[in-house]
Amino acid sequence: MLPSPESLEGKPVPQVTFKARPGDQWRDITTDELFKGKTVVVFALPGAYTPTCSSAHLPRYNELAPVLRENGVDDVVCITVNDPFVVNEWQRSQEADNITMIPDGNGDFSEGMGLLVDKRELGFGKRSWRYSMLVKDGVVDKIFIEPDKEGDPFEVSDADTMLRHINPDAKPQEPVVMFSKPGCPFCARAKAVLKARGIAFTDISQDQKINTSVLRAVSGEMTWPQVFIGGKRIGGADAVDAYFAPAQGSADSPAAA
Repeated sequence: MLPSPESLEGKPVPQVTFKARPGDQWRDITTDELFKGKTVVVFALPGAYTPTCSSAHLPRYNELAPVLRENGVDDVVCITVNDPFVVNEWQRSQEADNITMIPDGNGDFSEGMGLLVDKRELGFGKRSWRYSMLVKDGVVDKIFIEPDKEGDPFEVSDADTMLRHINPDAKPQEPVVMFSKPGCPFCARAKAVLKARGIAFTDISQDQKINTSVLRAVSGEMTWPQVFIGGKRIGGADAVDAYFAPAQGSADSPAAA
């Protein structure tokens, strides 16, 4: 039986030493190092490379980590019952550079939380139940535990729920994607505009798969770059300039939002 949130809130997190490999070098990381004197968002999940963890849980926390930090969070930590080699490779494959990845290889932290569960029917052994929590100076301030039911519920431990708890008025940046071409001066100009405004974006550069035919099929245009924000095509360098120019100094601008 899973513990209730009320039974954990207001209590210190377990005192554990994690065997980790940050920078591919063995190092012991203690609970105090992670949490003492800090405000930390933690999300825990059943395992690296598993479907929900890879498609939604980790990617969205990685995406919202900068917004969480803007709202008083010092670090965003992912805890999973995997060995450090698996955890490091998963972080690389997910490009989750905004997250501090912690391997709870022996399940000591998860067990101390009362959230180590038996997944032997799946061949997983003991794993962490899915949850998220806000930890202030080593004490659980708020915890969201997924409901105790069959399958892999993912209803309350997501990054958006945590952000709303911390600041209901926070407005996450819409995802930004740019299709660019190596050596293209207009692409460089559009990137400079986005970077100057501190806007994170995914750059999809032209190669054998992302060619002009792909660009035209997606955007209806043949010129590089093509920038998309929140599913809407903005256009090339001039369009990006125009999109951000009106709101400079305005509270209603995309940059100020």
